[in-house]
Amino acid sequence: MSVLEINDLSIHFGGIKALQHVSIKAGEWEIVGIIGPNGAGKTTLFNCITGFYTPTSGTVSYRGQDISRLPVHKRTALGIGRTFQNVGLVKNATVLENLLTAQHLQVGYEPVAGILGSPGSFAEEARLSERGEQILELLELTDVARARVADLPYGVLKRVEIAAVLATDPDVLLLDEPGSGMGPEEANDLGDLLLRLRKAFGLTIVMIDHHVPLVTRISDHVYCLNFGEVLAEGPPDVVRRHPDVVRAYLGEEEAPEPTGTAHTGEEVRL
Repeated sequence: MSVLEINDLSIHFGGIKALQHVSIKAGEWEIVGIIGPNGAGKTTLFNCITGFYTPTSGTVSYRGQDISRLPVHKRTALGIGRTFQNVGLVKNATVLENLLTAQHLQVGYEPVAGILGSPGSFAEEARLSERGEQILELLELTDVARARVADLPYGVLKRVEIAAVLATDPDVLLLDEPGSGMGPEEANDLGDLLLRLRKAFGLTIVMIDHHVPLVTRISDHVYCLNFGEVLAEGPPDVVRRHPDVVRAYLGEEEAPEPTGTAHTGEEVRL
């Protein structure tokens, strides 16, 4: 049974068909990559999976349970965590404070106990703080634990956001453009990090990224979306060289050189 399964999903905004009959599966501990040009419907798909959008038709299932109508917070409680294209953190708080905030579902004391400062609440806060520091250490972010989020560079912020999502204790990690703004070396390091995180946390990872070499290097299975439909799917190298995928990105029949710039204006390395 798939951990996450999207079956025949469509969503329309007025006369705009943002997604049409999209079906995607992610198995236990798999890394599934989703690629496609700008406007292909990738982030819309994530919004349907996480509950920000309600699909017009089709279903989203988690471990065999239809969650298509569950609100966002209940999907998070089930074990679905997600990052965003625009980093979703509390900018005026420190990195560690963001991780503590992310763990609110794991708090083991009542609100009154927290307000009154009971011994149990202090012990629980210490436990959550220790867990947050362990996650930061794993992501090599210990040196910025007490830094204000607003003062950090973009590349570091992307890792902090991943750390904050990991603090929610997800089974499924949805990453929306984690390699955005990164050069080849940084993206390669990110890929190594995601492989380590999968093993350390027992994660299923579904990721959207325009950095095709990153996606194809670490993914077990890849889908390409175009104009809201699944254009191709399969093993990474097969999808990367699929004629329809090449045309969707570059308008060419033959596979391009390792680096290049798409006519859409986005950076693409096929």
